[in-house]
Amino acid sequence: MKKYRDIVGDGGSDIAGQVEEQQSRLTARLASVRRVVAVLSGKGGVGKSSLTTNLAAAFARAGSAVGVLDADLNGPSLARMLGVRGQKLQVTAAGVHPAVNAQGIRVMSMDLLLPSDETPLAWQAPTQAESHVWRGNMEANALREFLADTAWGLLDLLLLDLPPGADRLSTVAGLVPSLSGTVVITIPAEVSHLVVKKAITVAKDARAPILGLVENMAGYVCATCGALGELFQGSGGEALAAQSGIPFLGRVPFDPRLAAAADHGLPFVLEHPESPAAQALAAIAERLRLAL
Repeated sequence: MKKYRDIVGDGGSDIAGQVEEQQSRLTARLASVRRVVAVLSGKGGVGKSSLTTNLAAAFARAGSAVGVLDADLNGPSLARMLGVRGQKLQVTAAGVHPAVNAQGIRVMSMDLLLPSDETPLAWQAPTQAESHVWRGNMEANALREFLADTAWGLLDLLLLDLPPGADRLSTVAGLVPSLSGTVVITIPAEVSHLVVKKAITVAKDARAPILGLVENMAGYVCATCGALGELFQGSGGEALAAQSGIPFLGRVPFDPRLAAAADHGLPFVLEHPESPAAQALAAIAERLRLAL
């Protein structure tokens, strides 16, 4: 049995050539996309995917051609939130055509490729131990394929919804050197801030422009009187943004209808446009448009 030290070069696989060819296709594919923006937090459970969904819907409502890539390969949710689950992807000579929702938002997600709700993403390897060792590399290759093989068409904005983990941005920044910027999501809790600070540091180290910080779940709106009550205790996102030297894009109050809209595949900003949360999201989308 040969070991790695016994193999000269790449063993004849031409891995470097394959990656280079795929990266060239990715660059050519994204040439028709004006702006690519990554949405990240580092911390799970802060509503990042919900905000990505509604920011995409707000941009589309304003007339922009928008695409969304669900980069959370193991826990994809954007197909459900944008109402495209069950759509069959078409493959032509031009590439894989993304699913398209009622607004015209183009969506690519691992959820559209899995056969059932119960099917987890499994990386093929001779042993589970080897799968664990190579998982990071395989995830990067899968994202490269999504970006390179999807026929996005002409887009004003492509949003990348990144999974939890402060290091995930480094992978994306390596794949997309033309990354237009990042949006960082937090909630007003010290535990969230602890992790988000690391994500901000990674973004700065990756030289990915930070467009700003959004504070989600910034209190809750009383359904009876309309007053804003405190949901979490802790310093606000505006203070964190100032401390980190990045712009503060705004705060979005919690509204239980956000989760209900996501479950039904209907963007909240379209279903309840007059609500404080929808108005906050629309204002954040406008600040992002001006920053891009």
